[in-house]
This record gives sequence, C-alpha cells and structure tokens, in this order.
Amino acid sequence: MIRRATVLFLAALLPLLAGAGQAQAVGYRYWSFWERNGTAWTYATQGPSLARPADGDVQGLRFSVSENSADAAKPRGTADFDTICAKTPARDGEKRVALVIDFGTPADAPSGETPPAGRTACAQVPPDATTAEALAAVAKPLRYDTNALLCAIAGYPKKGCGEQVSAEKPSASAEKEPEPDDSGPSVGLIGGIAAVALLAAAALWQVRRRA
Repeated sequence: MIRRATVLFLAALLPLLAGAGQAQAVGYRYWSFWERNGTAWTYATQGPSLARPADGDVQGLRFSVSENSADAAKPRGTADFDTICAKTPARDGEKRVALVIDFGTPADAPSGETPPAGRTACAQVPPDATTAEALAAVAKPLRYDTNALLCAIAGYPKKGCGEQVSAEKPSASAEKEPEPDDSGPSVGLIGGIAAVALLAAAALWQVRRRA
C-alpha cells in the first residue's frame, strides 16, 4: 500500500511541476493603433480604415508583439501636433493630422528584418479622410490582409500579418518597468507543491487507516 501511495504522489506531482514551467502567454505581432488624448496615448476603439480624425488630431501606430490591448506598447517619440505640423501650413478645404509611426524594436521584428527608425508626419487630407487615407498620403506603401487588417506601413514588415508569436521571445515593451526579481520559486509552483503535499498526506492516512 505504501508503494501505491508513493506512485500516486509522483503521478500528481509531475503534471503540476511541468505546468508551472509551461504557463506562458501567447502574443501577436501587429500594428497597434493609438489616439492622443491630451498628454496620453489611448488605444483606439476603431481601426485606421474607419477612424476619421479631426483637424489638429494626433494619432500613433506602433509595431510590436503584445498579448492584448492592455499589454500593447505605446508609440514613442514626439507627439505634439504643433511640432509635427509646424512646417505644414493650414489650407482651406483640408485638415492636418499628425502621425507618429513607431516601427518597434529588433526584439519584435520578424525574422530577417530590421525595423526602420521611427518617424512623424503631418498628413494634409480632405476633411472626411480616414486615418488609413492620411497614412497613405505620407507613409506608402501600406499593406492590408483580406480582412482589412493593417499589415505594413512604409513596406514594413515585408510579410506576415498579426501572426501568433511564442511568448518566449522578449516583448518590444522595453520601456516598461522591470519585472520583480523572480529568482525564487513562483507562487504557482509553491501552490502546486502544497497541493501535492496534501494529496500525499491523504494517501498515507488511507494506508495507515487500512493497516
């Protein structure tokens, strides 16, 4: 009976320990779309092909790997309309939209590609133009997939579109705060070991009870 209890203990322990090392989130490599609200970036609720910015708006796009909108990296660099559009005078019958285009970091680049330097541009377009049309005026070529998802700006990246990426690859969110020291055992691992210990105790109790 003791031997059987030991086998049960090991059978319960191995999946828990394996799961502790495999709990990895999955990310996606894509262009995220942002709107400038005062002094902060907010994740856009519409895609570039639907959003219609007003004259004087600032919008940003960032290429990165992220798990979801809450985890997405924000555009970096100058994000002030007066600075970006300083050399583009207002014109009757058109609007000016400041664009911040952040091609991301090498950590998030597709294999074999290097991200271009980030850029800003002042698009001067018709009053009813969408963000996609503003981008097309200053950052061609653009590439879309069959679902109208923006895949490339100024030809970057050359291929791929919103593909799933292993979370083992570092995220482009290098500007985020460093993670706490994780040199010790994780909470999940400790919890798993505690659960297995309880199972082992119950098994031994059953052995002694039947003895």
